[in-house]
Amino acid sequence: MLNVVLIRQNPELKYGCEVTSLAMVLDYAGVKTTKMDLYRSVRKDLDPLIKSPKGDIIRWGNPADGFVGDMTGRRAGYAVFDQPMIALINQKLPGRAINLTNQPFDRVLEHVSAGYPVVVWTTGDYRLPDRPEGWYHGNQYIKTPLDLHAVVLVGYDSKYVYLNDPLSGKKQVRVGKQQ
Repeated sequence: MLNVVLIRQNPELKYGCEVTSLAMVLDYAGVKTTKMDLYRSVRKDLDPLIKSPKGDIIRWGNPADGFVGDMTGRRAGYAVFDQPMIALINQKLPGRAINLTNQPFDRVLEHVSAGYPVVVWTTGDYRLPDRPEGWYHGNQYIKTPLDLHAVVLVGYDSKYVYLNDPLSGKKQVRVGKQQ
């Protein structure tokens, strides 16, 4: 179990779970930064949200390019994926970012065993995504879970993983490993 500081994303960053989780990880690594510094620094995809008359998302940004929407919650916001986060880590810790996306989960756990907390994407209730959403970004169709959430994996044992959750404001939340 890693003793990683808990930082809450609210009230400033309603949709800022990724940069707030990263602020926890960077603090653990000894980097002096804040969630607001990371909010200002992370790449953003500024493509506007376009909805149908029924309210369905038709067009929006690509989270692989940068944060989509408004992280503060003054307008709709969504998420940012791994590559902009890796770029942000490398700004603060040049050459030190490790991207474990699409790696076996055991590899993620090994990283924690080696003493490194990990930003992981999950859902708000820590379950498999069950609310897909999709929209166009240029000619590309973006298909993604609507209820995406980022937390910090800080520990594990034979049955559970332990997460610092910037939205709930809870430290070392125990979640079933299979879940």
